[in-house]
Amino acid sequence: MELPNVQGIAKGLAAEFEDRVPAIAALGPDRLIELGERYVRETRSYRKTDRPFFIDKMPNNWLYVPLIHLMLPNARIIDARRHPLACCFSNFKQNYARGQTFSYDLGDLGAYYTNYVRMMAHVDDVLPGRVHRLFHEEMVDDTEGEIRRLLDYLGLPFDEKCLRFHENERAVRTASAEQVRRPINREGVDQWRAYEPWLGPLKDALGPVLTSYPDVPPFAE
Repeated sequence: MELPNVQGIAKGLAAEFEDRVPAIAALGPDRLIELGERYVRETRSYRKTDRPFFIDKMPNNWLYVPLIHLMLPNARIIDARRHPLACCFSNFKQNYARGQTFSYDLGDLGAYYTNYVRMMAHVDDVLPGRVHRLFHEEMVDDTEGEIRRLLDYLGLPFDEKCLRFHENERAVRTASAEQVRRPINREGVDQWRAYEPWLGPLKDALGPVLTSYPDVPPFAE
């Protein structure tokens, strides 16, 4: 599921220290262990089996990658990235139940995506190799190869069922509930192109993040 727990912990720290950056810098080892244990404890109700790993797929977790790294040092962090226009357009046309207020304005969407790329570029600089980056377009073109590389990063063996994920009948409670019942396909790759004449504000907000994709433009500090 897309769990709110990391965000809840971060908001609590922000209220406690009145600023996220000093909050993280001020946390000692014991407090970080406490926060990590709190996360595991609070998410226990979502784990219905005795399997040793579970996935928290909340997209907004990119904002808290440094905190996740510190409080959950054994966590594996996956950055699933998609073409900026495809990603932002798919969010723009989605009517979210709550929370994603940035998604209703093309300029805000472009700024949000740019901040995400900037944050992850910083993480790559200070923690090289900590995050596994997976590009949507490469996953579509070479599904098995990308899944094998992902599982290698996770330290897990390849399973043929990973190629038949759409046959899994478990409940899905996110906006992708319909897509995950279908095999990987190219339908969403260029869907934004039919609406390109109206995406000018989004392109302007993305700037070099768009023109450089999949590479990352240099960011002035």
